Amino acid sequence: MKAIAILALNEFLDGLRNRWVAAAIILLGTTALVLLLVGSAPAGTIRAGALDVSVVSLTSLSVYLLPLIALLLSFDALVGEFEGGTMLLLLTYPVSRWQVVMGKFFGHMMILLVAVFVGYGGAAVITVLFADNGIEGWQAYVNMMGTTLLLGAVFIALGYLVSVLVRERSTAAGAAIVLWLIFVVLYDLGLLGLLLADHEQRISQSLFSALMLVSPADTYRLLNLTAFDTVGQVAGIAGVAARSGFGVPLLLCLIVMWVVVPLAATMAIFHRREL
Repeated sequence: MKAIAILALNEFLDGLRNRWVAAAIILLGTTALVLLLVGSAPAGTIRAGALDVSVVSLTSLSVYLLPLIALLLSFDALVGEFEGGTMLLLLTYPVSRWQVVMGKFFGHMMILLVAVFVGYGGAAVITVLFADNGIEGWQAYVNMMGTTLLLGAVFIALGYLVSVLVRERSTAAGAAIVLWLIFVVLYDLGLLGLLLADHEQRISQSLFSALMLVSPADTYRLLNLTAFDTVGQVAGIAGVAARSGFGVPLLLCLIVMWVVVPLAATMAIFHRREL
């Protein structure tokens, strides 16, 4: 664990030097504050706090922004070390390959943790101070921050898998963008097209919900928008999770699986790869 901690701290300090932390905080904090201030307005006849309303907007924002930030952090984590010749030097020290992967993972998670905590958390504090109903919905907001970190972990793990499979950084960058497009944009467009083509309404709500769970981004969206009734009412999908049979524990397990499986595959491939 000491080796993992040292590698994680080194990765985090590299993020500070490369201004990744500052850029992520500014990006998340600015957009979150704007959405939170807009969300402080009343939500029609629904009794919802500013944070409740903003969970819906920030969930959509995070689906697009967090995976991209996570992939940009991780796509060259391994292939960059191979290209630069530093991986061979690193492995001359008493450190295992799986420790390298986990050290980098925890270091990148520390970057996302600081970005989400300061960016989203700081915006929430401002809203609580200045909005009349700002404190209402804080549980849903904290839940959203936690699941946002999990979503980032998913795409960091996927970025590592890309990084260990390719031989050049440029290829890894292209593959990361394609991965983002598939999970964040194209898959949802495909589901929408499927619904539009289903004139006879053969696709039930349960089947459609199951198809959504194929994408970690959609699983994250379902988890945030159905975990709390007020948020579900604001989003217009109250009761979806109950009717589909997908509870919060199942959705959490699926997201965790999306972290564990790519990380395990990365370590297995890395263990067999020649330097």
